[in-house]
Amino acid sequence: MALRSPLEAIRKFHDDLTLLRRDLHAHPELGFEEVRTSGIVAKALELLGVEVHRGIGKTGVVGVIRGRRCDSGRMVGLRADMDALPMSEDNAFDHRSSRPGLMHGCGHDGHTAILLGVARYLAKTRNFDGTAVLIFQPAEEGLGGARAMIEDGLFEIFPCNEIYALHNWPALPAGKVGINPGPMMAASDRFEIVIEGRGGHGAHPYLTIDPIVAAGQIITATQSIVARNVNPLDSAVVSICSVQAGNPGAMSVIPREARLVGTVRTFRRTVQEMIENRLRELSSSIAAAFGATATLTYERIYPATINTPREANFVADVASAILGKENVIRDLTPSMGAEDFSLMLQGRPGAYFRLGQGGAESGCILHSSSYDFNDSVIPIGAGILAAIVERSMPVVD
Repeated sequence: MALRSPLEAIRKFHDDLTLLRRDLHAHPELGFEEVRTSGIVAKALELLGVEVHRGIGKTGVVGVIRGRRCDSGRMVGLRADMDALPMSEDNAFDHRSSRPGLMHGCGHDGHTAILLGVARYLAKTRNFDGTAVLIFQPAEEGLGGARAMIEDGLFEIFPCNEIYALHNWPALPAGKVGINPGPMMAASDRFEIVIEGRGGHGAHPYLTIDPIVAAGQIITATQSIVARNVNPLDSAVVSICSVQAGNPGAMSVIPREARLVGTVRTFRRTVQEMIENRLRELSSSIAAAFGATATLTYERIYPATINTPREANFVADVASAILGKENVIRDLTPSMGAEDFSLMLQGRPGAYFRLGQGGAESGCILHSSSYDFNDSVIPIGAGILAAIVERSMPVVD
């Protein structure tokens, strides 16, 4: 029963957390612009008597809660992301976004509410021996908020022994948890290929070096990289998501330049390096065959999110004790999406897990204009995170 107490206690103020979550949803803010959001978080922590640190990673907030005892010297970090997405919302409910072109389309409003629920519970009970560090991170959506916090000394100021985070998952039913003692999400890389040719009149292509023809061949060839170079037992994705060349209003002008932009997703560094090399080799040689040149710019945005086995199994054990082992998936299939919590996991052992919220079957999926966080799972997420703190730093009388 001890591990059930966080969940039952947090359910008593579920309505408050729901109102908070919906307010955050109605007022979304992009990465490093979370001024209102971080202000709400800081104020809520201060009202709980929690030690608050602001400005770590620009708009990041860290709350420090010391247990009933601190003899163990241990410190456990819990992280939630706060930023929204630059997209329009199609929902009609009362708490829909009030800011055109901005939306909490990934549930970070729910993650923030969950961690504030953990803060409210732990600040009152303090039934642990050590220090809980609650990390409210900005700019997860592609801007590297985790990196900014780390560079601002996150782990030097708060030397966590281990760190944990969750993310809602519409593909799992509400009340279930999924985790894997290894890869959870892929590395995310961005590439751009610029093909330089010689422009001219569309009626006289023999006087030009057409970069569009070369770009078309490069697009086709890149799709052979995974199929013919990656071991079938490994996972990788190469997607070209933007093609830019010429002017739609100039039907008879062959442009001088074409640009291809895409993403690479991998789990293993050796596969990542091989794909980068093959992209460079293919684009260069194909362009040369047409008399053009191609330049590849390759950026490694986020590394793969890889749980450490001990901490992943620990999360699964805690979740099983709270929800029942039948509601915990210990070998969840990894996602080819990416997550900058991976940067924190490179600095500390820890685990990232999925909190089922349902809805995928009805189109309520992440980054969809009709997405909304399922408020019913707020106590479940908060209960598991609170129990992680209590069980990882138990008070021994």
